[in-house]
Amino acid sequence: MNGKWISLQTDKMNFDTLPEIEIIEETETDLEPLYRVIIHNDNITPMDFVVHVLKTFFHQSNEKAAEIMLAAHFYGTAYVQTLPRSEAETRIKKAQFAAELEGYPLHFSMESE
Repeated sequence: MNGKWISLQTDKMNFDTLPEIEIIEETETDLEPLYRVIIHNDNITPMDFVVHVLKTFFHQSNEKAAEIMLAAHFYGTAYVQTLPRSEAETRIKKAQFAAELEGYPLHFSMESE
């Protein structure tokens, strides 16, 4: 268009030939339910490994991962993030599998939002 404005002359347009547009509204029931991912403290998994898992599988920054790890360490559990159910399940499985490969009992759970 090279920076030029196009002027429509609506008095010459025939609106009878325009296609009908159907508007479909999304409802909350169309969306996958959200779940809160919770990390559980244990006395075996090293803190640096927990931070690594939070960064790798839950895409947390180094600072946020350390904050979550410390909260779990001091309080027993900590909130990680809220995700659609299938995504939460997938990330939890991957994180726990990685921990199992290293011989650590790192555990996550999820609860409905």
